[in-house]
Amino acid sequence: MNTKDVMEKIGLQALNKFEPREVDGVFVSDMLSDVMAGAKSGNLWVTVQTHKSIVPAANLVDVSAVVITSGKEVPAETIEMATKHDIAILSTDLPIFELVGKLYGLGLVSK
Repeated sequence: MNTKDVMEKIGLQALNKFEPREVDGVFVSDMLSDVMAGAKSGNLWVTVQTHKSIVPAANLVDVSAVVITSGKEVPAETIEMATKHDIAILSTDLPIFELVGKLYGLGLVSK
């Protein structure tokens, strides 16, 4: 399954342009240090963080996309930086708990 498939099946909104990537698991955390230490390449990173520092962390770990939950507004500078580094920024109004349940229902788990 790739990022476009996940978007369509769950109703996520893309906030920038990106090349679809394969999704191999999910990582949930709002702490950048947790992401850098525990997320794996190809994971969807689920968070409420929206500041531009999420982009270097996502790039370092090579996540397939960052999913911003709870309808949080993402600053333009974060979106611009993500686009420059081809990091997908996806958005949903769903709270983290509900989104993770839907991702689990698609067979995506923490890896």
